[in-house]
Amino acid sequence: MNKLRIISLLAAILTICGTIAAEVHPGIETLRKSGFEALKGKRVGLLTNATGVDTQLRSTIDILHEAPDVELVALFAPEHGVRGDIMAGQTVTSSVDPATGIKVYSLYGATKKPTAEMLKNIDVMVYDIQDNGSRSYTFISSMGLAMDACAAAGKEFVVLDRPNPLGGNKVEGNVPTKANLSFLAKFPIPYVYGLTAGELARMIVGEGWLTSSKPLNLTVIPMEGWHRNMLYSDTGMPWVPTSPQIPEAQTCIFYPATGIVGELNYVSIGVGYTLPFQTIAAPWIQSYRLAEKLNARNIPGVRFRPISYKPWFGQFARQNLQGVQIYVVDYEAAPLTLIQFYVLEELARLYPDHKVSATANPKKLATIDIVVADKELRPAFFRNHKVDDILPMWTHGTEEFRTLKAKYHLYD
Repeated sequence: MNKLRIISLLAAILTICGTIAAEVHPGIETLRKSGFEALKGKRVGLLTNATGVDTQLRSTIDILHEAPDVELVALFAPEHGVRGDIMAGQTVTSSVDPATGIKVYSLYGATKKPTAEMLKNIDVMVYDIQDNGSRSYTFISSMGLAMDACAAAGKEFVVLDRPNPLGGNKVEGNVPTKANLSFLAKFPIPYVYGLTAGELARMIVGEGWLTSSKPLNLTVIPMEGWHRNMLYSDTGMPWVPTSPQIPEAQTCIFYPATGIVGELNYVSIGVGYTLPFQTIAAPWIQSYRLAEKLNARNIPGVRFRPISYKPWFGQFARQNLQGVQIYVVDYEAAPLTLIQFYVLEELARLYPDHKVSATANPKKLATIDIVVADKELRPAFFRNHKVDDILPMWTHGTEEFRTLKAKYHLYD
């Protein structure tokens, strides 16, 4: 059992026992410690979900609803809804929060950007969501669109900061051009971008990425105790699943390692089994052979274990599968986002009749282009199924971004 797994289990035990002693305290606790100074006397809209909790697992919704001199008047729901009860990709409908009676406006349905009507009765929008650290996760896109709407409407925007579970130093992946931006790649940032939500919000404003011609009054309420070299397991904070298939903090490490290929419905990545995002498997793979070939490549910081399993749902549901389980044994060295491409390269060599370019769902190919935010990368890989062919494209702009982001750091 690796260190990350042990720490996650200890955190879960402490949560159950009610004796959580977090080393890091999220922005909601900093705000509460200040007597809610930034929100006093204001009508507040809150963009949050089930992950917006303090270290004792109390919802930010309930904390602000009961805060003195704070009037919580509206809730805004991203993907999965404000209480986390909507499955991935499903439309979120506007409703009323049963616990507080407060109106909930959907930002993952007919509109993804708050309208002027939604904002008319608030003075300030508060954002409090735990992210997973990867560009294609939609919460940061919802944050950016809400920032844009608040700027246009002359409303304040407050970010209650939380840890980036991938730390504040790891940066991987291409920086999209303007033509390749979308809801799954809202800003020109790498796939793994190494910023907290508060730091990213500062960058969005500082780099002029908002479309509104009006300035945004942005405040970031920082965490206490967080440092850039921390993974989530180092924080001592309890983990609330950011989405149904991210049950543990360490799952965030594997999301960028398999999430892109998972969009293709080509192999199982463990979704529907007990190891979401941690495997690559299919009925036609021989597990020991694939593991042997991948381990022989000596990919830095990564090892592969043969595995067999039968997923309950998802790709190849109820079929017997073989493949590999991915182990990240040296986080700093591991090229997380390239792992899936190395596996695809090896699969093309071992099983030419099953290579991804020939058997992937054609309807999913356009989705991959959106997720990687580059229409040329997939065709370039499909030509020879070699990682070397896409390395210049996948690393484009990465080092320049690493330098740029340091301007917006709030933590050492």
